[in-house]
Amino acid sequence: MFKKLMSFMMLAALAWPVAAERSLKPDPELREYLKAAISESSSFKDRFDAEVWLLASSEPLKRFIDDTEERLSLLRSIHAAATAAGLQPDLVLALIEVESAFDRYAVSRVGAQGLMQVMPFWKKEIGRPDDNLTDMETNLRYGCYILKFYLNKEKGNLTRALARYNGSLGKTWYPERVMVKWKRHWGVASTSYY
Repeated sequence: MFKKLMSFMMLAALAWPVAAERSLKPDPELREYLKAAISESSSFKDRFDAEVWLLASSEPLKRFIDDTEERLSLLRSIHAAATAAGLQPDLVLALIEVESAFDRYAVSRVGAQGLMQVMPFWKKEIGRPDDNLTDMETNLRYGCYILKFYLNKEKGNLTRALARYNGSLGKTWYPERVMVKWKRHWGVASTSYY
């Protein structure tokens, strides 16, 4: 078992540079989608929905963010960005856990930034060079709309959409990581949503 795990980890490490390099090339179709989609909206149907979701999501988030006010603010922003993009907020929570462990200042070795690890070239590509990707709401809008674009492009296939998001299309290690976090920590039954 240990030998298999080590082999898997070595393959994943070798695949990362290839996946990262693929994600460095802007997709013109995605550029246009982002230009049109970056906006805000109210996300909860009513106060009861807000309270139920915030309470349920706040508990597992305590592992990453101790401060209650900061945690609830982040959850509200995640819910708003996910809902505006037509995504399930719990999926976005799982993706953020995998991408940055909820560190809004995270920077990957290839330069991806923030909670959802958005590549900075997108700011220029969509004509918003002054956007700050470490700003929580900005990063969430970009990341959610990018994921939704890939979900639409893959006709609802979440595994392929997540692989595209990560730049590892054709491989399943990244989508599997996100789905495990989604099911284990955020209380959703895998991909039945899509």
